[in-house]
Amino acid sequence: MEKPSTPSNFIKNVITDDLESGKVQKVITRFPPEPNGYLHIGHAKAIWINFTLAQEFGGSTNLRFDDTNPMKEDVEFVKSIEEDVKWLGYDWAEKRFASDYFEEMYKRAELLIQKGKAYVDDQSADQIRETRGTLTEPGQNSPYRDRSVEENLELFHKMRAGEFKDGEKVLRAKIDMSSPNINLRDPVIYRIAHVAHHNTGDKWCIYPMYTFAHPLEDAIEGITHSLCSLEFEDQRPFYDWVIAECEMESTPHQYEFGRLNVAQTLTSKRKLKLLVDENIVDGWDDPRMPTISGLRRRGYTPEAIRSFVYETGISKSQGLIDLQMLEHFVREDLKLKSPRTMAVLKPLKVVITNYPEGQVEWLEAENNTENPEMGSRQIPFSREIYIEQDDFMENPPNKYFRLFPGNEVRLKNAYFIKCNDFIKDEDGNVTEIHCTYDPETKSGTGFTGRKVKGTIHWVEASHSVPAEFRLYEPLIKPKEDEAAEAEEAVEETDKVEKSFLDEINPNSIEILHGFVEPEMKEAKPQDKFQFFRHGYFNVDPKYSKPGEPVFNLIVSMKSSFQLPK
Repeated sequence: MEKPSTPSNFIKNVITDDLESGKVQKVITRFPPEPNGYLHIGHAKAIWINFTLAQEFGGSTNLRFDDTNPMKEDVEFVKSIEEDVKWLGYDWAEKRFASDYFEEMYKRAELLIQKGKAYVDDQSADQIRETRGTLTEPGQNSPYRDRSVEENLELFHKMRAGEFKDGEKVLRAKIDMSSPNINLRDPVIYRIAHVAHHNTGDKWCIYPMYTFAHPLEDAIEGITHSLCSLEFEDQRPFYDWVIAECEMESTPHQYEFGRLNVAQTLTSKRKLKLLVDENIVDGWDDPRMPTISGLRRRGYTPEAIRSFVYETGISKSQGLIDLQMLEHFVREDLKLKSPRTMAVLKPLKVVITNYPEGQVEWLEAENNTENPEMGSRQIPFSREIYIEQDDFMENPPNKYFRLFPGNEVRLKNAYFIKCNDFIKDEDGNVTEIHCTYDPETKSGTGFTGRKVKGTIHWVEASHSVPAEFRLYEPLIKPKEDEAAEAEEAVEETDKVEKSFLDEINPNSIEILHGFVEPEMKEAKPQDKFQFFRHGYFNVDPKYSKPGEPVFNLIVSMKSSFQLPK
């Protein structure tokens, strides 16, 4: 299903030029997630880009955890990220952590101080923010900017020794407070945090900022092409400054690409975490979540996700991808893999009055009409069956070809049945339909005596397996101009406005209880099926029990979406 190259890929051209010119000898990339949440669909593109490009040029990719913020990181996130990368079909050359290099980073920070390129600042975070300036006004020098090298070194050593409280002091790079690029206005490169680290324990109480640590990590590992999303483009001058001023032996280069934005899909880890913390979703792996673990639990396949990100290409432009495009690739991947069976989600009993009582007949049904190699199965048929409530109407409109009084339909893989009567409860709801069947119309016998316009699915009652079905819609309501509101991956503040919770779709999940064919009793977690007329479903690995399956809707049967030609 995957193709050897991408529709648009400027990075591939850059790598080709670097190799041909001798600028690099071997391509080494890295996928550098921060272990402060679960990976989402946007990360799938970054994973694919880093691993696929390195493989294509005979290089390698490191999995590196940028664990510089212990306040938000956890071993749970590390394990989930490893699982997601492997599930997507990739393996790394080496597994590294930013925390592996904390001592080296500290020495490089000392070097900056010795060169007069860094200083300890006593200002608070708010004061630093207020004096940073704007896009049209320069920043203001800190009153501590001209401390001597000796004083800065002494204070920095005391910071490491734990002699100051959180937020009491920071280490800042000394660059240019009047730079038109705000990222060069003496950015903070170390802060105090008396917090245990998941990897280093209580060894450190000062931690490097991500923007300082990241280029050092790349240089230490010999990364040749540091690939990141477009919002880091303004950070590239500081990235290069750190590499040069810290006198790193290796000189990696940063290249930015347009990140993956999918309509009605959150890709802010802060917002996703808020959904989890507020119990709006059933954890990080809720099938409505755009996390890799959520997509896996819902039933998406790694092949479909890889094909999807391949088709989006690699460019410098930002864009908004239709959610239907992702669903298209899921259908394409599942249509030949998934057995096709019948399930009744909203059951209505049908009694076939002229069928012998106590008799059960076994009929043959193909498992996948598009893939004959999947063979066939035997399904039971008897006097009582279940059909969908929507497949009967007492007073139907024109062009309604399903069951109604006096009308005849075909039961999939079985017989023609004709509705003769029905029963209602005291509230006027139809609870039972009485039909007769024509034994001459058995499916597969070549009967041509007459035709019917409607074919419906069904499940025999006595052998049926009760099942739960979970139907999903997008978690986020559609917006009028969603492209203009595509989220930034890097947000400047930890504060998340809860107003976005107003965008949550109240109908994002519907739980139904119905029946499936008897062989479905043996269905295992993550087994996938196409339910006739409904769509593709996955056996939920969290709530299914032996003999009591719970099915997640992966995608519906059809879509009007077509790939651009």
